Amino acid sequence: MSAPDRTRPDRSSYRAWRTATTRWSDDDVYGHLNNARYFDLIDTAVNAHLHEATGVDIRTLPAIGVVAEVSCRYFAEMGYPRPIEMGLAVERLGTSSVIYRVGLFQGDPEGEGALASAEGRFVHVYVDNDDPARPPTPIPDLIRTAVAPLVVS
Repeated sequence: MSAPDRTRPDRSSYRAWRTATTRWSDDDVYGHLNNARYFDLIDTAVNAHLHEATGVDIRTLPAIGVVAEVSCRYFAEMGYPRPIEMGLAVERLGTSSVIYRVGLFQGDPEGEGALASAEGRFVHVYVDNDDPARPPTPIPDLIRTAVAPLVVS
């Protein structure tokens, strides 16, 4: 078994950006961002981008993206009260699935915030929203157009 990739991505690894504020309640008893909050941020980065880039409620499309996998690699602590910048990139754009990478950055972009504090991997598989069995289906053109500019090699 090979060792996991521990390379910390930098800001150039991402194509779209948004900022999230932190709240007092985001920190755990140890004084750093609670693990569950990282997954909230990853989910928000992807779905907010899709909503804004398409201009529609993505939940009402004939094909919707359901989460098939999500994970997070942690590199450095984050926490309240500093904002978190979320970088978004697409690792793979397939026929019925998209693999996103979401970098979470906190701090001065020229200093401690130049490298990701964490990076999430988020997989959407598109399914038929009208069929109760939810079979996989091709990614809608509207979504493909919104995510194609995020593809990185």
